[in-house]
Amino acid sequence: MLQKISIVMPVMNEARSLRITLDHLHLSENEELIIVDGGSSDETVSIAREFTPKVFETKTGRASVMNFGAQKAEGDILLFLHADCVLPDSADALIRDTLTKRDVAAGAFALSIDHPGLGFRLIESVANVRSQLTSLIYGDQGMFLRKEVFDHIGGFAEIPLMEDIEISTRLKHEGKIVFIKPPIKASPRRWLKEGMLYTTLRDWTIAFSYTFFKISPERLIKHYKEVR
Repeated sequence: MLQKISIVMPVMNEARSLRITLDHLHLSENEELIIVDGGSSDETVSIAREFTPKVFETKTGRASVMNFGAQKAEGDILLFLHADCVLPDSADALIRDTLTKRDVAAGAFALSIDHPGLGFRLIESVANVRSQLTSLIYGDQGMFLRKEVFDHIGGFAEIPLMEDIEISTRLKHEGKIVFIKPPIKASPRRWLKEGMLYTTLRDWTIAFSYTFFKISPERLIKHYKEVR
């Protein structure tokens, strides 16, 4: 019997991109979709309810929202998927196959950005090399892991930023973190709206400051802006 996958999607004001992402999900009885809204003021919640009965509204903060969704999950495997990211074909089979290896604590997908510009190919390449070298999963890579492992380590830390890197650090003590292909496809909207160079350098600086200089997420969040 196949292990059930619970897809947990945190959302907030995602009406522009949500339907595109959800249209690409082809769920069987062995997968469930859980959408948790952190306080949208647009049509996000009504769009979400077109695709799943498991739509919840709770307090804001991505870590809190994802933890809430994980609590509602009935699956053996959790997949945390951003609303502007599209999974590759046969993602469910790839996830199940990866997690059959008991020495694997968690996994994610290699990153691709949905834009033809050559600059985005450079960003992808650097991001994928960084992931392989550091074993740190970023949120737009589609983190997946067994629910028992997630529960064992206590889920995401309730911090305003860097929750993906923080949990990756703890997961490395539980086993291997692997990155698989084909890649997940992420929206280029942040780079297009804020500027490719500025966004890339800002994001790298924030991640480096948190990882190596231990600057608190509460300080770093002042330099980060959500883009919709």
